[in-house]
Amino acid sequence: MSKNLYHNRSAQWLVYLVVFAALAFLPTMVENAFTLNLFGRFIVLGMLALSVSLVWGTGGILSLGQGIAFGLAAYGMGMTMQMQSQDAESNPIPSFMLTNELTELPALWEPFWSTPMGLTLALLVPTLFFALFGLLMFQARVAGVFVAIMTLAMLSAWYSMAFDLQPFTGGFNGISPPAPLQIFGHSIDPYGPLAYWIVLAFLAALTFAVKLLLQTKFGLIVQAIRDDPERARFLGYSVSFYQVVVFSLSGLIAAIAGVLWVMMVQFVSPTLLEVAFSVSMVIWAAVGGRLSPLGAIFGAFFVNGVQSFLGDELLYLFLLVLGGLFILIVRFLPNGLSGLLEMLLGKLAEARAPHPAAKKDGVDLASARSAS
Repeated sequence: MSKNLYHNRSAQWLVYLVVFAALAFLPTMVENAFTLNLFGRFIVLGMLALSVSLVWGTGGILSLGQGIAFGLAAYGMGMTMQMQSQDAESNPIPSFMLTNELTELPALWEPFWSTPMGLTLALLVPTLFFALFGLLMFQARVAGVFVAIMTLAMLSAWYSMAFDLQPFTGGFNGISPPAPLQIFGHSIDPYGPLAYWIVLAFLAALTFAVKLLLQTKFGLIVQAIRDDPERARFLGYSVSFYQVVVFSLSGLIAAIAGVLWVMMVQFVSPTLLEVAFSVSMVIWAAVGGRLSPLGAIFGAFFVNGVQSFLGDELLYLFLLVLGGLFILIVRFLPNGLSGLLEMLLGKLAEARAPHPAAKKDGVDLASARSAS
């Protein structure tokens, strides 16, 4: 019987390479700088869908708090870029702090005078938070819908902090660094091809890393825990350890996305920590296919692309359209669009396979007739 091409590893890697090679050539075909920046934002959102695919699709952990890592990293990046525009002698305090009657730079902001330190903290803090939070949950054997509730509650707490601590975070108005990111002596124009290629390089590297992880022994154990955690525990595996690692890695991917998002938009606000945004990430992965890293990324591209072109016309009605799409996908395509592709390729393989009745005594009669 012919095998389903969807499960062929060589074909999978070829598709991944072709997709990212095609995306790399996009700046040569797009002349409008705003459109190129928009595609770069889609790529960053694809990283968020990738993080959901890892934690939910591979690990079986329905996290509704990926926005925590994304938002914390975004604030770290925003603070770093803001301090690049300040002068330690003549202008050490951002304007929004002066508006809130602060007379000196808060100690929390001091490390962000250094760009390397700021970028390190932007990635390290959310990842460590996910590791500690995951340890508390999974050591206590919290699972299923309770993980979703706890991550959602923690997300709401971080949103409230970012919104209420206006003198330190800018509150609802957020932080708007006046200049692009300065790194290695270069200014990264968010509307130029370089910024697009940077975010694409990160997405490609993270996607390939996740793909490789799924094919290792670690990845197989994580998937076994997803399917039957009790059996894996009886076999001697530390279920909580693997869950914490996967949860932390997904947080790291979301943190990288948060850093790159601020590089592309030069703005960060509490809206990145809103519940609706984190729920949207889950919808992107579900639509594209949470079991496939590339499928989840495509889901983010598809949903946000449709929203960009129809959102202005439908306004808030688009949220109803998005919710309806999610219900349809869960009901009829539980594995998303990638699951639909798997089913179609499976039917194609069955159609090409020789019928069992065509074989007799170990000889393929159709082949024998053609040979005669």
